[in-house]
Amino acid sequence: MSISSPKPDRKYTYGDYLHWPDEERWEIIDGVPYDMSPAPSTEHQNISAQLLGQLIAFAANKSCRVFHAPFDVRLPRRKEKDEEIDTVVQPDLCVICDPTRLDAQGCKGAPDLVVEIISPATAKKDLAEKYNLYEKSGVKEYWVVFPKDKVLQVYHLNDKDIYEKTGTYYADDTLPCELFPGLEIDLARVFANI
Repeated sequence: MSISSPKPDRKYTYGDYLHWPDEERWEIIDGVPYDMSPAPSTEHQNISAQLLGQLIAFAANKSCRVFHAPFDVRLPRRKEKDEEIDTVVQPDLCVICDPTRLDAQGCKGAPDLVVEIISPATAKKDLAEKYNLYEKSGVKEYWVVFPKDKVLQVYHLNDKDIYEKTGTYYADDTLPCELFPGLEIDLARVFANI
């Protein structure tokens, strides 16, 4: 069953999502479904692979785990049952340090770090809706990658639970991570094939 024509007067939940075809990729934000097709571009995949490799290398001897899309992150508002959750997203990359948030379905609750790689099809959602969602949900650090410009922007949750832009990094920079001291991302490698 495809939901390519969602009903505007209907809100969807994770319970609905579980019955959608496996070959289709969707996200739901506040009950509104978003089609995740087409598949990411080659440059998107190159950037994702490079970031993933560097994050995995850093996390190898630590308690944090690194995941890449497709990987479901359920963001409940309160303590509703799984099937009642109305927000499930698939960040390009995420790091989760609290093992109690991981289960067979993915992550339930805010990851510590989320990375979204911007494409023309996802720019509005990633820069507005997901930014607000991740801030509200308590994602401690949000990285937004702009492939065409070879730029990575970092937003860190401050002590008032509001995102502050803490840096803009370019292709020849090394990104130090405030959230994970000792983690430095070599952006020359990340943007090498772009």
